Amino acid sequence: MTIDAAHAAEASVDYQTDPSRYRHLKVSYDGPVATLALDVDENGGIRPGYALKLNSYDLGVDIELADALQRIRFEHPQVRTVVLTSARDRVFCSGANIFMLGRSSHAWKVNFCKFTNETRNGIEDASRHSGLKFIAACNGTTAGGGYEMALACDEIVLVDDRSSAVSLPEVPLLGVLPGTGGLTRLTDKRRVRHDLADIFCTTTEGIRGQRAKAWRLVDEVVKPSEFAAYVQRRAHELARESDRPSDAKGIALTPVVRATDGDGYHYDHVDVRIDRAARRATLHVKAPSTAQPGDVEEIQTLGARWWPLAMARELDDAILMLRTNELDVGTWLLTTEGDIDRMLAVDATLARHATHWLVRETIGLLRRTFARLDVSSRTLIAKIDRGSCFAGTLIELALAADRSYMLDLPDEPDAVPSIAVSQMNFGAYPRVDGRSRLAARFYDEAGPISAIREVQGAPLSAHDAARLGLVTVALDDIDWDDELRLVLEERGSMSPDALTGMEANLRFGGGETMETRVFGRLSAWQNWIFVRPNAIGEAGALKVFGTGTKARFDWQRV
Repeated sequence: MTIDAAHAAEASVDYQTDPSRYRHLKVSYDGPVATLALDVDENGGIRPGYALKLNSYDLGVDIELADALQRIRFEHPQVRTVVLTSARDRVFCSGANIFMLGRSSHAWKVNFCKFTNETRNGIEDASRHSGLKFIAACNGTTAGGGYEMALACDEIVLVDDRSSAVSLPEVPLLGVLPGTGGLTRLTDKRRVRHDLADIFCTTTEGIRGQRAKAWRLVDEVVKPSEFAAYVQRRAHELARESDRPSDAKGIALTPVVRATDGDGYHYDHVDVRIDRAARRATLHVKAPSTAQPGDVEEIQTLGARWWPLAMARELDDAILMLRTNELDVGTWLLTTEGDIDRMLAVDATLARHATHWLVRETIGLLRRTFARLDVSSRTLIAKIDRGSCFAGTLIELALAADRSYMLDLPDEPDAVPSIAVSQMNFGAYPRVDGRSRLAARFYDEAGPISAIREVQGAPLSAHDAARLGLVTVALDDIDWDDELRLVLEERGSMSPDALTGMEANLRFGGGETMETRVFGRLSAWQNWIFVRPNAIGEAGALKVFGTGTKARFDWQRV
């Protein structure tokens, strides 16, 4: 298959699904405990040409997992513990499907790994912010990405049947790295000793039983006859520690309505226009057009139609659609429109009711959606023009951008655009490095952040915004069109590979976290390994796996 044909075959992925369409996941609820059991349909790959044997997964499986987790957050607030397990005997999950990876293009592999990383990070995000706890009940062999899925959980329980093991065999078996944070979580999260981790990551058969527990690879090993009872007992113990409401009624996550045409993707609150000749997309977000409710009863009644939740779901879908289906569109122009006072009123409601379960989950979805922007390998340019509404929650778009340009109209005071910050910009939406975008922008320096706190809620002109460091450049209307055109044309002429590396480095200056290390290693080392002949050459380990042919390596250490 040619490269162009491969790209065509990988187009038009849809990230929307619902439980009635699940092919790989069985979901059940028992009071405060939800169980997600992997039962992967071998013939249900999202692309033809491979079988999903041994509960291995591809993008389609992970789309279902992400959807199920989202529905637990919003539709089942009484759930406090989630058990991830397998509906199969003697196998939990054998990880990402190797034959799928071997036949996929470079872009497909990287986007697949990025989405699975975000899903795993979302599990930890829910544990950190939402009162949900996760147990990986590994009732059989747990290999590669299957173990990485378990690593994202709060606790790992392994069946002690003398054969089931945990393993990360990617290096010796496939010539690649674990693709969803396995190496980093071993050291940063589970504190596995470096020397033991080295043995573990170069041993294809893995580690089982008490040795796995002693090495901190799992939290407990349990005999088969006691396994189910132990997992349920532990799930209920964790549930008692949660602050999620036991008597709240969830809201239905109705389908996100998206119209797709040759020009892009169109929603109620988000519009994406694609200029393929310029390799550019404009993501336009509309602030609420009417006053939004201020009390939780009205918010609950609106449910998925409440503007912050509806907008977040649409923007999340748009980002995923663009990342996977529009590979050549390298620049995203971020624009907004609407009433600033109305937007700030929404933020006041979010801040006032931040501890209510539905508001908390909505803030969480906004946080994770903005984080998708941070780790997307696209140039982000914010355009603050007449009628813009970069205020409060929506100014996060401009703060996430690589550059922001704001129109200054000194001769038209009534038409001048303005921006505003709110309480929500000072920590409600941390990036994957745990810092607010304002804190990261100013490297946690107290002076600039304090100056911005003093003007919280006030409309800021281009002059004031530039003075405070909230925008990159303020331009008058004489230079506006030409300067923006030159910026966008210049960006579109540069190497996408170099831009991806540059942007990823500049966006995450300062302190590292486990999450930034996961994404940094994925975008750097794994990206490099995925194009090296040792992995994907005709005799590379990933290519010849399962054929009976031994891989041939270039032995130079680079």
